[in-house]
Amino acid sequence: MTTSEKVAYLKGLAEGMGIQEDGGQGKLFHVIIDILEDLSLDLADTKDALVDLTDGVEEINEDLAELENEFYESPCSCCGGDDEDEEYDDEDEDDTVFYSVECPGCGFKLTVDEDTLDAGSFECPECGEVIDFENAAVEEVVFDDEDDEDEKD
Repeated sequence: MTTSEKVAYLKGLAEGMGIQEDGGQGKLFHVIIDILEDLSLDLADTKDALVDLTDGVEEINEDLAELENEFYESPCSCCGGDDEDEEYDDEDEDDTVFYSVECPGCGFKLTVDEDTLDAGSFECPECGEVIDFENAAVEEVVFDDEDDEDEKD
């Protein structure tokens, strides 16, 4: 039996018992029953909204799962889809040095690797201006590797 049905039963029971609104206790019972009726309607609306939200979350979850599958299963453009290529082994990753460079034209900060820095110049992805690394402010970037800290402990 739903909450609305129980409240309707209670209302019918009060009427069947002859509880009148004009008496003190009768008025109290009718006010309580009216409040219960309102609460049961609010509860039904809340349950409906919850079902709608749950359906929406499930749709978003399915869409996200599809996107994750497309993203993680597609070949990597950096290594031609060969995840086991020795050139991109995790051990080599520790040797890579990165640098922070600020575009003199727009102030955009970008991070480049040593090979890009050795090339001498690079086009700013924000404004298109060619950044000459010899004349730009270049700083080495140090990344904190939490995995290495865990291994030391």
